[in-house]
Amino acid sequence: MKKYIVIGLIVAVIAAMVIVPMLNRNGSGNSEIDTPAEFTFAENLATKWNDVIPVSFEVKNEDVEKVELFYNDSLFQTWLKPEGKVTFQFNAGFYGLGTKSISLISTLSNGETYSDDRLVRIVSDIKPEVWTVSISNTYPHNKANFTQGLEWSNGLLYESTGDPSKQGQTKLGTIELNTGNYTKKIGLDANYFGEGITILNDKIYQITYTEGKCFVYDKNTLTLLKDMIYQGEGWGLCNDGKYLYMSDGSERLTKRNPADFSIIETVEVSDQNGPIRNINELEFVDGLIYANVWQTNAVIVIQPETGKVLATINASKLAPLGQSGGDVLNGIAYSPANKKFYMTGKYWSKIFEVTFDKPVL
Repeated sequence: MKKYIVIGLIVAVIAAMVIVPMLNRNGSGNSEIDTPAEFTFAENLATKWNDVIPVSFEVKNEDVEKVELFYNDSLFQTWLKPEGKVTFQFNAGFYGLGTKSISLISTLSNGETYSDDRLVRIVSDIKPEVWTVSISNTYPHNKANFTQGLEWSNGLLYESTGDPSKQGQTKLGTIELNTGNYTKKIGLDANYFGEGITILNDKIYQITYTEGKCFVYDKNTLTLLKDMIYQGEGWGLCNDGKYLYMSDGSERLTKRNPADFSIIETVEVSDQNGPIRNINELEFVDGLIYANVWQTNAVIVIQPETGKVLATINASKLAPLGQSGGDVLNGIAYSPANKKFYMTGKYWSKIFEVTFDKPVL
């Protein structure tokens, strides 16, 4: 999401392709002995949400007393004294989208255990609709603003900015739509790179890029009330009226408690082809999360309960009109007053009032 930082995903790619054989789940065992029971499929599995697929394993040792199937570290099925090739029906969607672990644990008559461990990637069963953007109005935007968060609240437009130069340029405040100027603002110390914001119960929540802090302000006065800590990077933030949702630049969305920023649950975002990474600025509207995808002109529409991408919004027409030599599209806010979205980008010269056009069926 940052202009000068490249985020490596090599480890995740390798992990998705590697088989990790483990002899003796308790850490002992003879590495020269073949695993008594093994999956018959090559490498790892890939399947769609709630597809039921046949999976097989082969018992290679007559001393096998028991075979257990663990999925995502939970026991799913047990076979007593199985022989030869065993086929069963497997629904991988039980734990949602993303990459999960699957293990076949075989126990011999002498009590020794062996494990064949694989990975399962579950992608969405929905092909997203393609929506387009129609521009209703255009407003000026301060080209000095490296936009990270944009949010409407009670008729006021709030914006938070980042600070790529690390010179204390992170700002948070209200802006006048017709001029693009701040009407009220505060700044953060140069040690902090400001990220997305959301407003809940008259409090503004502002996350930071790598500093692991969420600042909480009084919405009306911009007075700092407290800060809360978290692990990992912070990119975008939104809320559903009760809980917060945070992106971290990966395919994950983390649901958090606004009282202490603790994690409630995490979902992985996917379309029919696999995970969608670089999820950035977020906006929660009518039960769905709208998310900028960093370094693209796309906004995806996510079902927060499952992580499924329901639609992709092509916003490419905005870039040549608003970029003006600036950076990428980022910043999406919804106004309940007129039911319009407002979009801009980092260092852009314009904010666009838009509607999204769905395909005619």
